[in-house]
Amino acid sequence: MKRFFQPVEKDGSAKKPNLSSPKNGETSTEDKPKKEPTKFLTWNANSFLLRVKNNWPEFTKFITTFDPDVIAIQEVRMPAAGSKGAPKRPGELKDDTSSSREEKQIIMRALSNPPFGDYRVWWSLSDSKYAGTALIVKKCFQPQKVFFNLDRKASKHEPDGRVILAEFETFQLLNTYAPNNGWKEEENSFPRRRKWDKRILDFVLQCSDKPLIWCGDLNVSHEEIDVSHPDFFGAAKVNGYVPPNKEDCGQPGFTLSERKRFGNILKEGKLIDAYRFLHKEKDMERGFSWSGNPIGKYRGKRMRIDYFIAAEQLKDRIVSCEMHGQGIELQGFYGSDHCPVTLVLSEAQPNSKESDLTA
Repeated sequence: MKRFFQPVEKDGSAKKPNLSSPKNGETSTEDKPKKEPTKFLTWNANSFLLRVKNNWPEFTKFITTFDPDVIAIQEVRMPAAGSKGAPKRPGELKDDTSSSREEKQIIMRALSNPPFGDYRVWWSLSDSKYAGTALIVKKCFQPQKVFFNLDRKASKHEPDGRVILAEFETFQLLNTYAPNNGWKEEENSFPRRRKWDKRILDFVLQCSDKPLIWCGDLNVSHEEIDVSHPDFFGAAKVNGYVPPNKEDCGQPGFTLSERKRFGNILKEGKLIDAYRFLHKEKDMERGFSWSGNPIGKYRGKRMRIDYFIAAEQLKDRIVSCEMHGQGIELQGFYGSDHCPVTLVLSEAQPNSKESDLTA
């Protein structure tokens, strides 16, 4: 089966897509008057394969209704291509065993049918069924360049496939799956998240050429208003362990240290939380993007950890930013523990500030 992924040139430029004629029953979007994407969707799928197998008709209906120009997926949890012991190809799905070939066929078949036949997909995958991201863009809005790391180095992928960066004519879109903070002062917990936040800060400080739209599962709830039960999350711990630093205590994603670092990233990077920019009050029904298991102590406990963050230059173009799941029974989550989040921008005006910045 023809692969959807196309390699990135050495200078970081994406190869020119092969725009084939639409199949019967599909709608061509190539004659749309819009010059650049204005409708975006981000979703932590919590296993893209499981969503395709179990929740695809409902999710497809949602995509058809909202009609996004760009879809950012996190926690794909599909392994990268490459046989055991050989170098991996994180931009391609694994297909060297009978089971992986079957799984790849399921994914690619789903992405070749309407409405996804009008899109092109980029992957950044882990070596195993862990983490990973995907970026799905309408063929009429192909980015000028696509990178898979925060350093803008051609062909390099971040560990675990946590980053896809797409540059369009007047803005850049960053899709990230931030590592969970964990519960302890050990290598894959607090230190890993501190390093990640430092790299994100460095990245946004260098984004002076084009306004940034940053989306994905950022694994942090910035303020108390962003969680359903602040006292519960603030006191959470595992096996009675209490970190030596008080600011590291609590639910991963809601520790004071994470929240402070995130606030500093927004401040120093001159960035705006699009949802909170429009929604000032706490919404116990639709104000959270992650929901705990309906069975157990996390029932009804919810957090807002999936975001659209936009450069201040784009503030006046923000039309809407919504979370599409509700209730403790995970309505609108499509089988995941995260619901889709959408952003709609008005079209850029010729004399707008971001146009002047990139002229």
